[in-house]
Amino acid sequence: MNIKSFNIKISQAKLDDLHERIKKTIWPAVISGQNYGGPELANIQDLAQKVLRFDWRKKEAELNKLPHFTTEINGQTIHFIHVKSKEANAMPLMLIHGWPGSIVEFLNHIEPLTDPVNHGGKAEDAFDLVIPSLPGFAFSGPTKEAGWNNVRIGKAFIELMGRLGYDKFAVQGGDAGAIIGPEMGRLAPEKFIGLHLNAATIGFMPMGPVDEADIAKFTPAEKKRLEVMQEFLQVKFGFNLLQSNQPQLVAYALADSPVGLMAWMTQLMDPEEVGERFLTNFMIYWLTGTVASSIRLYYENAHDPSAWAPKANSGVPTAVAVFQDGDIAIRKYGEDGNNIVRWTEYPHGGHYAALTVPEVWLNDVREFFRELR
Repeated sequence: MNIKSFNIKISQAKLDDLHERIKKTIWPAVISGQNYGGPELANIQDLAQKVLRFDWRKKEAELNKLPHFTTEINGQTIHFIHVKSKEANAMPLMLIHGWPGSIVEFLNHIEPLTDPVNHGGKAEDAFDLVIPSLPGFAFSGPTKEAGWNNVRIGKAFIELMGRLGYDKFAVQGGDAGAIIGPEMGRLAPEKFIGLHLNAATIGFMPMGPVDEADIAKFTPAEKKRLEVMQEFLQVKFGFNLLQSNQPQLVAYALADSPVGLMAWMTQLMDPEEVGERFLTNFMIYWLTGTVASSIRLYYENAHDPSAWAPKANSGVPTAVAVFQDGDIAIRKYGEDGNNIVRWTEYPHGGHYAALTVPEVWLNDVREFFRELR
């Protein structure tokens, strides 16, 4: 039950090693004008130069202004940020990231969510925030044993909220967080105020061929999302297949080459869209040495039979925000396993909406949970 304060302190040796590895990168041969998949060489070279200029010590000091903690649950270190609002009736809210995201996704939202009066909101919009690093990710450190799948993570996060004294709480999650959050709701529906999801995939998308009769009932936006999903599965799904079946194979490359890791991460997180946060996110993965353990999450879930079984509906009030630039959720597929009471579609935003359209994401979160207070 012990909760300890945590301070980020990366050794200078790790920073020096990172710079040396980047400087000694062996760049791949390319054919001008040909696209063989993956990011452009010039773009990754530019990113590498930005990492060399990145002031980690400044960022580290900025991060350490936040209240970080660690605790051990089920044999695994769990790192989290815990920021309490000054408002007496603040709602406890856990924010859950995915891969290759991290706590970085939510940094700019901490003050608006905990101190809404000074950020365009009302006192009754206040939250107490708990922002964990997934087991095996970032400051939670590598996982120490097999089996850390979405359900096990969900149980650990429910335990974490209990240790912090929250008998009832809300959850917001994107990407993996949009899978773990509903799992938590099914595990302990009596503890839930509500769920807010974005970047929803598993449980909100077809898992096989789609009947033409169903497609005919889709809205134009849903038809577009289906096309995006099918193209992604054909062209960009290779990372998922490797991480789900041979994570150790790809880990040898990603854990050894910082340029390889940043190129791999651009498959899902576009540096142009998320800006400087991409660099911070990359640095955290690299400096904590957690890329191998983070991608094992895909393997653990792919080899968990229960992960693919039909899901019971927890009854937890659930909101889904769909951002057309990068999301693929289709309401029809989410209704069986989720009590969807709010479904909002936005024309832009993408997979990392908290970073790319922060005000839209923030307002959607506020509006939904305002109805549940």
